[in-house]
Amino acid sequence: MPNGADTHCPYCALQCAMTLTPTATDSAAPGPAPAPTAEPAQPAAPLEVSGRDFPTNRGGLCRKGWTSASLLHHNGRVTEPLLKGSDGVHQPISWDQALMLIAAAVKDTQKQHGNDAVGVFGGGGLTNEKAYLLGKFARLALRTSRIDYNGRFCMSSAAAAGNRAFGVDRGLPFPVTDLDTASVILMLGSNVAETMPPFVPHLQGARDAGGLIVVDPRRSATAALTSDGGGLHLQPTPGTDLALLLGISHVVVHEGLVDAEFIAAKTTGYAAVVRSLNAFWPERVQTITGVPANLIRETARRLVHGARTGGSYILSGRGVEQHVDGTDTATAAINLSLLLGLPGSARSGYGTLTGQGNGQGGREHGQKSDQLPGYRKITDPAARAHIAQVWGIDESLIPGPGLPAVELLKSLGKPDGVRCLFVHGANVVVSAPDTNAVTAGLRALDFLVVCDFFMSETAAEADLVLPVTQWAEEEGTLTNLEGRVIRRRKALNPPPGVRSELWLMARLAEILEAPSTFSDDPETVFEELRLASAGGLADYSGIDYAMLDRGEAAYWPFPVGSAGTPRLFGDGFAHADGRAVMVPVTPSRRADRSFADESLALATGRLLEHYQSGSQTRRVEALMASQPQARLLIHPGTAASRGIADGEYATVTNERGEVLCRAELSNSVRPDTVFLPFHFPGQENANRLTEAATDPISGMPEFKTSRVWVKKAAATPVAATAVGVRMLVNVKEAL
Repeated sequence: MPNGADTHCPYCALQCAMTLTPTATDSAAPGPAPAPTAEPAQPAAPLEVSGRDFPTNRGGLCRKGWTSASLLHHNGRVTEPLLKGSDGVHQPISWDQALMLIAAAVKDTQKQHGNDAVGVFGGGGLTNEKAYLLGKFARLALRTSRIDYNGRFCMSSAAAAGNRAFGVDRGLPFPVTDLDTASVILMLGSNVAETMPPFVPHLQGARDAGGLIVVDPRRSATAALTSDGGGLHLQPTPGTDLALLLGISHVVVHEGLVDAEFIAAKTTGYAAVVRSLNAFWPERVQTITGVPANLIRETARRLVHGARTGGSYILSGRGVEQHVDGTDTATAAINLSLLLGLPGSARSGYGTLTGQGNGQGGREHGQKSDQLPGYRKITDPAARAHIAQVWGIDESLIPGPGLPAVELLKSLGKPDGVRCLFVHGANVVVSAPDTNAVTAGLRALDFLVVCDFFMSETAAEADLVLPVTQWAEEEGTLTNLEGRVIRRRKALNPPPGVRSELWLMARLAEILEAPSTFSDDPETVFEELRLASAGGLADYSGIDYAMLDRGEAAYWPFPVGSAGTPRLFGDGFAHADGRAVMVPVTPSRRADRSFADESLALATGRLLEHYQSGSQTRRVEALMASQPQARLLIHPGTAASRGIADGEYATVTNERGEVLCRAELSNSVRPDTVFLPFHFPGQENANRLTEAATDPISGMPEFKTSRVWVKKAAATPVAATAVGVRMLVNVKEAL
């Protein structure tokens, strides 16, 4: 039994450092999952969590981190393979039976429908080793091109914009501690005060200087940090962030505030961008966004002053990126940063805040549909040749590009689509857009395999559920939001019957007679990842477990013989000519989400207490006690016009589905907007309403401005005992 470990939090990409030590109550492994209606007392956490000093969190943790160990011996843990019977009930089977069933399903499906009838859906929470091996497993063992992951819902637009402008995508191209000395920070669509609270102290310098500027249609906890002289809150109409950024850039250009020396020496495309800004003077942008023209000018001037004195940073988040024009909006933010000369500066910069725990590393090593390890393009002949050499195979065995996540999910169960699906580290029944359609697709599959440690909503749909290790039960590496590679260390043994996904892929690769080798040892896999990444944009070749265990900081790119790259762009950008590319962008007609009738704009987002689909945090008693259900934030005036009182139930509907939840009256939202958290399942699932329309460049779905109708509910919930489940019945039927 391991004697605890120094490791990192299993949740967001801040990857706060923590120490895990065994508690006196750690003894027997958990038993089988309880019946759906049972609510047994949960065993005490087997490990004690304490914060550990690290640059991102400086010893602090949020309440999710403090309670993270409580899930390790949770009664709901899946501890043996479960096969769904004809009655819809999952029953235990052996691992040998499970492996044989999977192999037979893969072979039968591909014999009938072709190799691409088998698909894989990965996750941004997988370790680098698992993400790397999953891409290799899909392409060589399953022989399919149909692999993508849930990071397509998170970072894809920021990544596409970064690659287009800079030639490389690393969320923060500088250490997060660089923000400490900034006098101005522009936060675009990111609520870090709730999504990653230990990040907030890095904003304190800007707050003290009155320079924290937050762009958010909602007065979020982060926006509230601008009060009392801390800065500015710009509250645009949902979906108009691109126009707002063009308006700020217009001021920079037309007031002669551009860093002309930087533009001339380090960029291309400036003239075209200037022309594209002509139509976005502040007064016009005010009519589009609702943000006063004087605040648009003030924002531009503060950014310029900060860049010339104490330092300015522009940080973007999902609020401005999860749109059908998300890539162009992120590009507009990058253009603004280039006009100001921020990227590569010693005390200023541009970055995007990665969300998922390994959202950065998870998108670098091969689980994206168009990608090979090292952030290589799967269509690049040189990249294919390099990876084929590392894998010891003929290049022709590597399939071509597949389908991005939304298109992959749309193909489920279709005659020419995916008929057999593997899901690793994702809960698409809650997290994907238009979840009613996604659930129907899952049910149309011939065979669904889900790897999880709980019976998530997606696992409940599976033909076969496979129990896998949790974070504190495994070794590996992750890459945080700064591009820093860190070590995950094993602190306790998993329950009997639970297996690592590396073990699963290695055994299946052997059964399916895959070419190349598949190890179940994390360090061995990482050594291969190093070779595969060598020479790529995300080069890890100079990093090994020994240096990470010594506590050395390792920022990629880190070629062999180098000292790594904590700060990018100091010597130029990753394009062949060393220059950043400025791309003119303008709002598209499709991106215009203004609604003239009684409908409202639905924005979705996170709560402090919960994470992603809530599959983990909804099982933590302390977190559920604080936020037990979804609540619809609605402006008091908007609620009054619909006869909805605070705490009453409301229905939120559109052509895709319906949500029933309590209303919470709040002045933090605009009268034309409502807000729902996306952590809850069933009738509270916000993604029943979101649209599967996507950004044409990144494949990012439109999560932030779905059109909905809200009215007082004619139904009330009946309390259910299963975690996160609520049944809804008509009042008359209940009497």
